[in-house]
Amino acid sequence: MKNVKKPFSLYSNTLKVLIFICFFSFSFNGEAQVNWTNDGDSYFKLEENQLLTYTLPNHDAKTVISKAQLTPAGKSEPLEVAHFKFSEDQEKILLFTNTNKVWRLHTKGDYWVFNFKTNMLTQIGKSLPPSTLMFAKFSPDGNSIAYVSENNLYSEDYTTGKVQALTTNGTVSLINGTFDWAYEEEFACRDGFRWSPDSKSIAYWQIDASAIKKFYMVNNTDSIYSQLVPLEYPKVGESPSVCRVGVVNLSDTKTTWMDVPGDASQNYLVRMEFIPNTNKLLIQQLNRKQNHSKLYIADALNGSTNIIQEESDKAWVDLFQLGNPYEIDYTNNFSFLEETNSILWASEKDGWRHLYQVSLEGKPEVLITKGNYDVIDLKHINPKEGYVYYLASPDNATQKYLYKSKLNGKGKNELLSPESLKGSHDYSFSSNGSYAEHSFTNHFTPRTKEFINVANHEALTQEESIVKNLKKLEKKPTTEFFSITTADNVEMDGWMVKPTNFDPNKKYPVVFYLYSEPAMTTVNDSYNSSRNFLYNGDMARDGYISISLDNRGTPAPKGREWRKSIYRKIGVVNINDQAMAAKEILKWDFVDAERVAVWGWSGGGSATLNLMFRYPEIYKTGISIAAVGNQLTYDNIYQERFMGLPQENMEDFIEGSPITYAKNLEGNLLFIHGTGDDNVHYQNAELLLNELIKHNKQFQFMPYPNRSHGLSEGEGTFKHLSTLYTNYLKLHCPPGGR
Repeated sequence: MKNVKKPFSLYSNTLKVLIFICFFSFSFNGEAQVNWTNDGDSYFKLEENQLLTYTLPNHDAKTVISKAQLTPAGKSEPLEVAHFKFSEDQEKILLFTNTNKVWRLHTKGDYWVFNFKTNMLTQIGKSLPPSTLMFAKFSPDGNSIAYVSENNLYSEDYTTGKVQALTTNGTVSLINGTFDWAYEEEFACRDGFRWSPDSKSIAYWQIDASAIKKFYMVNNTDSIYSQLVPLEYPKVGESPSVCRVGVVNLSDTKTTWMDVPGDASQNYLVRMEFIPNTNKLLIQQLNRKQNHSKLYIADALNGSTNIIQEESDKAWVDLFQLGNPYEIDYTNNFSFLEETNSILWASEKDGWRHLYQVSLEGKPEVLITKGNYDVIDLKHINPKEGYVYYLASPDNATQKYLYKSKLNGKGKNELLSPESLKGSHDYSFSSNGSYAEHSFTNHFTPRTKEFINVANHEALTQEESIVKNLKKLEKKPTTEFFSITTADNVEMDGWMVKPTNFDPNKKYPVVFYLYSEPAMTTVNDSYNSSRNFLYNGDMARDGYISISLDNRGTPAPKGREWRKSIYRKIGVVNINDQAMAAKEILKWDFVDAERVAVWGWSGGGSATLNLMFRYPEIYKTGISIAAVGNQLTYDNIYQERFMGLPQENMEDFIEGSPITYAKNLEGNLLFIHGTGDDNVHYQNAELLLNELIKHNKQFQFMPYPNRSHGLSEGEGTFKHLSTLYTNYLKLHCPPGGR
């Protein structure tokens, strides 16, 4: 039901769909982070099968590993490196290559180590099947490497090459050191193990999905006989996988299990880290409804635990996630503040998303950020200077700016982004906080970057200065941002692109694009955010008005009440807001009320169906892609977080599901779904088709054989989809002013 995965956000769920989509949620950072050196004065870059460093402030380049050094013995070509990670002393580097996809990302592959002292390139895990190693990482002392292969955890002595199996019971459904489909999809948990600070043990998650029922997809295209594709997929209302955390000692491979209270099949363990310089773990547990969070400190030696903090919410508790969703080792990490023996914690308990210091010693928590605004994304902690840096936008929910606040909670927040640059900013800070890569974009400025001195936010060189080059970067604006207030007194942000040769005396067709659920926003002040990637041509030149609106329940930085008003009301609050806003827009003189189309993908596809079925007097044409037709078919983590348990409030699931209203279809509907969708199952399409057929509702349906949720597989798929979309829209919602 979601479209793109995202890092720390106001919502913990991870969105799905195609990576080429040009819209992102307000806190999504789709850019690759800079690989900074330990000293923070240089950064690494892979270029043409070489690893280089660039030293600031002048970006002086130096080759760190050459093509020849990246070429294995007996081979003529260097490794094609997808990802790299240094040992703590930066004397060795792990190189990830020959990768395979696991669900969304390429997290399986082969690993090699290059040793800078010996100038040697060595493959690790050679005794295991090719391209099966996951999340390899050096021990803190740099002497060993741990990794997962085929759901078992291994350690390898770097000097001797001896491989030791730390677990041996891994199967398809008993998963050590990584996660099942639901944990990865909805909690963004992938890397499932952590080295102890003393390098003597490893803490890891174990997921037991053996009680999870299998959902079978059917592959009809790769053989003359159909093939069943099983997937452990917990539907809403079904108990989660059993999860526990253990610590395995490398000396004897024995695991000590942490005694976290509660039924392991009715709770989630969503974060786990060793507390720095200790043999203790910090573990976050969420109950099944995800409205009660508990933090436990666990003794890694004997498994005993004690609770140090808990928090509840009438709707759901958001996770405080950090990282880039396209990094292969991404999971939900804590931010430790060693000076005060505390962690940085995010909470909405005062109605806004704010940062707190939560003590690991039981001391009173400290509110760091204050005011009627939301922290959008944490960017950097500088304990030496006593500041935390984060993105926020108190005055415009479609934009993002860098602020800093004192870690002790004293003083006011300070705006650091240049006031002359109105739009969306992002930052990747160096290790020491002295430098940062700054990126900027708005709806008429393509994303551009510069390296800055953090102290004064000035570019390191005049040549790269965004402020100096802004006029040369800007394009002619085509997108208008506006707000509209509905009859229910809900004020919504929107963007609009008018026809190229707009005549205010004519009436034009309007095409609404939407997502509308808690996983992402669509109204963002960034370049190309209003571009319709599916339309084959130029919508504005052809004579369409394009509009998108963010309703209540979307993760805009407008406070807790805005975001969580959708609890148990997906398919109700968002649909009503969209329809009421459309009614106001149809009052505009230049909008043709007889030519109104709506479209969306995934959660946006579900909303498209609901709008077509429930407001046929408004929406005449709809294009729905990969939609959830019946909320009871989706996974338990996402659906129960936002809707509760169907055993307790089944009526909410029925009321919010498009299938309930399919009998009301009056307009033109194009319904599209991939038969190999492991996220929103093709089952949704067939259930909805049956309901439409039962009521003799005519529509057009396009199944894409064996394609997944993003419909990205197969030769010619995107061109076909784009052509289908465009032709259908032009036929049933003709362009041009009248």
